[in-house]
Amino acid sequence: MTAPKVLVVLTSHTKLGDTGKPTGWYLSEFAHPYSVLSAASVSLTVASPAGGHSAVDPSSIDAAKDDSISTNFLNSESTKPLFESTRPLSEFVGNPSAIAPYSAIFFPGGHGPMFDLSISPESQQLVREFWDAGKVVAAVCHGPAALANVKLSDGSLLLQGRKVTGFTNAEEDQVGLSSAMPFLLEDKLREAVGDEGKFEKAEQPWGEKVVVDAGGRLITGQNPASAKGVGEAILRVITSPLEQH
Repeated sequence: MTAPKVLVVLTSHTKLGDTGKPTGWYLSEFAHPYSVLSAASVSLTVASPAGGHSAVDPSSIDAAKDDSISTNFLNSESTKPLFESTRPLSEFVGNPSAIAPYSAIFFPGGHGPMFDLSISPESQQLVREFWDAGKVVAAVCHGPAALANVKLSDGSLLLQGRKVTGFTNAEEDQVGLSSAMPFLLEDKLREAVGDEGKFEKAEQPWGEKVVVDAGGRLITGQNPASAKGVGEAILRVITSPLEQH
């Protein structure tokens, strides 16, 4: 049996709005799912809109200074190439044979995706192609920004009528970046799911929350604390038969 493969999509965006601060992808939100998946022999390929180097948010490095899984991931010669030499999304979009080996697509967070992946036509098309092929679509923290505007082949929103989670308004307020965002993710996700869907969140800000919907095909996590759980959910689904939904 061939080991499952996951396509990870990182941001190519590096500027945090008009704050003058750098941004990118959030270290622990890639490192912890990677740790879970790689330990189970799942192969990961990494892509980004621009390809090449994808910047990690410096604030996430500082936040993870006591997190050995994240620091080892950042500094290991075996994992550095994952984010130093990402493949451009254009290699996969509109190319069924390129995505055929993958069981899932996964979007780590960080504020970067709010600026590029949320509006990237290539990213949105790739998500639609994964979904149409019956594969898993997963994201954590700000990663669900990449899903919010995705339309399916029938013109409906991917998230319409679904249960999802993502970085909340309260959490954005607490990090003091609500005014720097192009939109508030919780608001955007609530709009996308509509009246028949549901935005779910932990009882308290920063609590772990992982939401699995669509028979296991849609997996979202709220915040950094949810990253490991998202990795575990991806692993559970891609190594067992999907429900029809």
